[in-house]
Amino acid sequence: MCRVRLPAWGSIIPVLTLLAGTLFAASASTARGTSLREQGRTRVTELIAAEQHRSRQERAEYRRLRHEVDGISREAGRHDARVKHAQSEADQLASRAGFTPLTGAAVQVSLDDAPQPADMPRDVRPDDLVVHQADVQAVVNALWAGGATGMQIMDQRVISTSAVRCVGNTLILQGVVYSPPFRITATGDPERLHAALGASREIAIYRKYVHAYGLGYSVRTVERATLPPYTGNVTMKHATVPTGG
Repeated sequence: MCRVRLPAWGSIIPVLTLLAGTLFAASASTARGTSLREQGRTRVTELIAAEQHRSRQERAEYRRLRHEVDGISREAGRHDARVKHAQSEADQLASRAGFTPLTGAAVQVSLDDAPQPADMPRDVRPDDLVVHQADVQAVVNALWAGGATGMQIMDQRVISTSAVRCVGNTLILQGVVYSPPFRITATGDPERLHAALGASREIAIYRKYVHAYGLGYSVRTVERATLPPYTGNVTMKHATVPTGG
């Protein structure tokens, strides 16, 4: 999903041929007389289901613990002015950090894979017909650059630490797997958001593939949208104190 869109690939055919022979040999050894395709498909499906189940459990446990910690903090704030002051500051920053619902005018972008043609032209790769991680990220970056006040991908709120990752033609966001079409909703000034999408060089490249191969791309204005609060965990690996106020 992270590959760059480069139509020409004839120069790597010899390398692919060599790799194919190696893979065939490895497949024969791995399959051990069974259907490797069905075996692999079942295993991947089971792994995805297991990871989604684990993610749901961890998110539920995180919400429970967070609710418990908030209760303890507020109780402590009744007896300690320092805790009460820190809690007040955290409450003020919660909306800016994405931990509260956000309502306002919005722009929604939808990206989708192209329909699989019956006869694929010789110059078209399968990768040309699917939405890539870079395409989703291009939309996200453009909307932030356009002054988005909040953002949601599919049914989840995204914040500064959220990471968009794709495997195959699926999107993984905070432990949940999604299939296309991918919907990105951003609150803010619709005119600025539309302008930022139109000014993005990466989106311009994607739209060439939209016209050439039928990839899905639609943009619409939503008069009133409500983004859910972020409910995931936040793990900071590095932090610096801003200078200059």
